[in-house]
Amino acid sequence: MTLFDLTGKIALVTGGTHGLGMAMAEGLADAGAQLIITSTTPSKLEAALEHYRGKGYQASGYLFDVTDETLAAQMVEQMVQEQGEIDILVNNAGIIKREPALTMKIDEFRRVVDVDLVGAFIMAQLVGNRMVKNGGGKIINICSMMSELGRNTVSAYAAAKGGLKMLTRNLATEWAKYNIQVNGIGPGYFATSQTAPIRVDGHPFNEFIINRTPSARWGNPEDLAGTAVFLASRASDFVNGQIVYVDGGILATIGKPSNED
Repeated sequence: MTLFDLTGKIALVTGGTHGLGMAMAEGLADAGAQLIITSTTPSKLEAALEHYRGKGYQASGYLFDVTDETLAAQMVEQMVQEQGEIDILVNNAGIIKREPALTMKIDEFRRVVDVDLVGAFIMAQLVGNRMVKNGGGKIINICSMMSELGRNTVSAYAAAKGGLKMLTRNLATEWAKYNIQVNGIGPGYFATSQTAPIRVDGHPFNEFIINRTPSARWGNPEDLAGTAVFLASRASDFVNGQIVYVDGGILATIGKPSNED
């Protein structure tokens, strides 16, 4: 399936050291891409590179915070000099702070928006400028169901991810003429180490997610790989400004009554 072949492509995945970012990076590497990953934590970066290389992937890593515009520019330049031009950017780096809106500290709100939205813009602008010169590229922003829905205690995260959805559409509008496709992936609820404590049988939230999801299960991280490959490949050359929600159908339904089979 040459439409999905990423052989010879270089994919930069920010925050690609664990969880969903790692699953998407593995999908890209399985399709032939060379990986570049970023982190702010040396130990996580080293462990991730060992994992990738242990699976036979070509992978390199760089330590920096995507919100540091000056350092990010230096690191992108270094990546290109050492690895080659970036064909695919996955803006995956993100944080969440759970706190009721009435009591959330303003600096915490700003930090979430800075990482999840401004950091994505910084990276998109830096890599996008190179893609313009190189004749095109693929940018994938990792959005969320909170790009569409609200939920208690995640006002900053929802604001940032809602903004990222609209940033995706706006960049697609501006950059389509340069053969750059900018799309997003909106993951639903996934089985990761972070959600392990609430996925046990009998936990109210576990029951809520299973009942709320038409597929009646949590997503597995590898469920994201195919969508990432599609949006990174020639198969999506005429797909632009779209958010693909990989959520088992949650956003398609109002849900079912608790007594419905």
